[in-house]
Amino acid sequence: MSDDRIILGAAAIPEPDRRWLAAAERLPLASVWQGGHVLPPSATGEAITRLALLAAWTERVRVGAAVLVLPLYHPVVAAKQLADLDSRSGGRVTVGVGVGGEFRAEFDAVGVPVAERGPRADEAMEVLRALWAGGPVSHRGTFFSFDDAELRPVRPPGAAAPAMRAGGPPLLVSGRGEPAMRRAARLGDGWMPYLVSPDAYRRSARTIRDEAAAAGRDLTGFEWAAYVYCSVRRDGDRARDEAASFLGRAYGGKPRAMLDRIAPAGTPEEVAARLQEFVDAGARHIVVSPAAQEDTLGIVALAAAEVLPRLVLPEAAP
Repeated sequence: MSDDRIILGAAAIPEPDRRWLAAAERLPLASVWQGGHVLPPSATGEAITRLALLAAWTERVRVGAAVLVLPLYHPVVAAKQLADLDSRSGGRVTVGVGVGGEFRAEFDAVGVPVAERGPRADEAMEVLRALWAGGPVSHRGTFFSFDDAELRPVRPPGAAAPAMRAGGPPLLVSGRGEPAMRRAARLGDGWMPYLVSPDAYRRSARTIRDEAAAAGRDLTGFEWAAYVYCSVRRDGDRARDEAASFLGRAYGGKPRAMLDRIAPAGTPEEVAARLQEFVDAGARHIVVSPAAQEDTLGIVALAAAEVLPRLVLPEAAP
């Protein structure tokens, strides 16, 4: 991912749909995303299943998990599933990694203490990378131990070799807190926070750069993404009402002014001005998650046609 351009992605809301995705691929989108939980409180999908549908029903765009709650999965199983999807999709998979915790029941059901979710995610990311590097892997960790495990990604029909990228799919760390920022700085290929303001994004980017420098890590090629709930309509009032209603169900009690800082809504001109603040704060890959209950493709299409062209890279400091 280059810092010299701005790209747009979109969340396939509410569920991956073949016609929605076909229409989205005709837009100037770089990526489509979906996440999920193992035991969500409502009838919604699981992250790797949804990622498989995205991969099967698209041909061009990157497909991403936003996000995979990694502590709920054994990393050897997840490594195999994600490697096969990356191979069969022609190397188009990106994995957003989060630690969850909002639905305690799913942690209890799989026998993972909520308090361990951060360290488990860190160790699981190390296991994923080791297995994706190729060859036999032995691991002795706090949570996972195994000997001579060798991953063999599936070979697509007619291909001379598996198409999984060298080193496997990129891992973009998601979250809002400092532990997630440290995880991104030490272990991630990128940063993709959600429900943050542009100012919070700028602070998080500074923290990640400082943490990486302290660890002696070069962040060249690091991907600076932002997952942004958004509604853009010709009728700006409709867009603002949609976003407030959509987020109010999940984040009720938050003042509308606060929601406006983290979820741009309005006309294309208004939304472009708000998303430009994320770009100025360091984001280069804006993932629009439609904050609406209907015609989510309309939001994405308008964002691609009339918001993306208005976004510009900040001028380099002299």
